Amino acid sequence: MANKLPLQKIRVANFGWVWAGPVVGQTLGFLGAEVYKIESRARIDLTRNLPPFAEGVRDPNRSLSNHACWAGNGSITLNLKKDEAKQLALDFIAKCDVVIENFGPGVMKQLGFGYEELCKVKPDIVMFSMPAAGLYGPLKDIRTYGLSLTSTTGLDSLTGYLDGAPIPVENAYSDPYNGILGAFAIVAALHYRDRSGEGQHIDYSQQEAIMQMVGPAYMDYVLNGRVAGPIENRHPRAMASPHGVFPCAGDDRWISIAVLTDEEWQGLQCAVKKAAGSDASWIDAPEFATHEARLAHIASLHEKLAMWTKQFGDTELAARLQAAGVAAAPVLNVADLLNNPHYKARKTFLEVTHPLGFEETIYGAYVKMSESEPAVRPGPSMGQDNEHVFKNLLGLPEARYAKLVEEQIIY
Repeated sequence: MANKLPLQKIRVANFGWVWAGPVVGQTLGFLGAEVYKIESRARIDLTRNLPPFAEGVRDPNRSLSNHACWAGNGSITLNLKKDEAKQLALDFIAKCDVVIENFGPGVMKQLGFGYEELCKVKPDIVMFSMPAAGLYGPLKDIRTYGLSLTSTTGLDSLTGYLDGAPIPVENAYSDPYNGILGAFAIVAALHYRDRSGEGQHIDYSQQEAIMQMVGPAYMDYVLNGRVAGPIENRHPRAMASPHGVFPCAGDDRWISIAVLTDEEWQGLQCAVKKAAGSDASWIDAPEFATHEARLAHIASLHEKLAMWTKQFGDTELAARLQAAGVAAAPVLNVADLLNNPHYKARKTFLEVTHPLGFEETIYGAYVKMSESEPAVRPGPSMGQDNEHVFKNLLGLPEARYAKLVEEQIIY
């Protein structure tokens, strides 16, 4: 049977840029959608300027970061500073099911691509807008990147050392988080369209989605009036002890350990006592006898546990603790991820050949289905789909197409 993906007949115009918008298109592409990034050499996407570059050649088409985060998207180039390019974009949208954008509120309307305008060319269009704070409200015009959202959502106020100043979250994880979640909002809207015949404009606030990460602290404030602050790696509701990341043998190797129940504590006790050559007396100390006592002496417990864990390799110790019923895992670095047998088995990272001829590693499909196999391809070269879209889909004659390229309208 042919490999049939659920969104195989869906076409997407993706105005998104940097990381969040691309991942929306990437996720839809994994589900079979035909996705095209609309970009221009007049305004190069930021991710196209990110190193490393394939074969060390600095070029917007050779950014390995871009090829990973834009995987699954095609590309057409239109200089939207020119009216004729805007008309071509509308002509293309008329043949699409979905439009994606992650600009600030009002930008698409200024370009001539507001929801009302799009409905004129495609009445049942699904438009997905994902500004930082939504399309309305006092913060609607706030300018952010992924890192900013961990501040406006309160998450940065919770990260850092105990009783110390907040330490902001380093990675802009909110971008892929919002991209994946946003894609499934689009899937829901397409389902509604198929049932009702009506499209819709999705107002997706990135910060409102990210706020789910501070749910426990929010509820603690509402119910108890407590304002949470940095607590290192300790459990946010003091339900676990030990609960943290501890050093292991080797250069910068670590293991995470979390113990929530008496049964898990007993498993940790057994593992410590079975370890040859280690002093196990501390594990039976009275101050660690009960859950409440361990919480009261958590600093001492963490210090003694760290002295024990650093005698062992992270992978070996994690396996030993898992066998004893303890939630434990090695802290993997990037090299570990790429060489991990589990990730290899699931094709989490794939070696692919870019259309320009070089080999690179990109993300595999994180959406896996029993009845179909996603097609995974690297992020596009700029304008790689121009001829297909403008000549085949829009039917432009060769001479007209060539003139638009010469005039840098298709650019």
